[in-house]
Amino acid sequence: MPASSVELLEYNPAYPERFEFERILLTRALGPWRSGPIEHVGSTAVPGLISTPIVDIMVGVESLQASRPAVRTAAQLGYCFFPYRAEEMHWFCKPTFEVRSHQLYLVPVGGRVWQEQIALRDELRKNQELATEYAALKRQLAATFPNDQEAYTEGKEPFVKGLMSRLLGPAAVGTVSG
Repeated sequence: MPASSVELLEYNPAYPERFEFERILLTRALGPWRSGPIEHVGSTAVPGLISTPIVDIMVGVESLQASRPAVRTAAQLGYCFFPYRAEEMHWFCKPTFEVRSHQLYLVPVGGRVWQEQIALRDELRKNQELATEYAALKRQLAATFPNDQEAYTEGKEPFVKGLMSRLLGPAAVGTVSG
């Protein structure tokens, strides 16, 4: 994926509404491939947490292979597909990679990525001290990598992996970052 700038903003109370609007569209459009709920994940799903202004949406599917036809359907809703972490998810952004308002992940429901995204979101929602620590890391990484979204995201991985190891056990740890 090409590099892009990192813009951190204070929490916007409109994030849940932006998620809900997309959730309604995606529920109808992706119905044939969904086998689980549509979840608001990532930092915009955590009230009060600083974040890039991109709403992350995770859709539970039975398998990546079975949901492959959904790529075309998501494109009709303005989502651009990228083969990023293709062994773990179908990854999309909207409206373009360079100017993103939303990121969409189709992931096997109950799988590792699914469990990690939900665990990260839920733990940050309930643990203010942890959320404050994570926000400080995000600010530091944004200052270090102001024009490299990928390096910013990779910089969060040790924090997230440590948290996932604690919450889900060492065997469950992957590369999810919020």
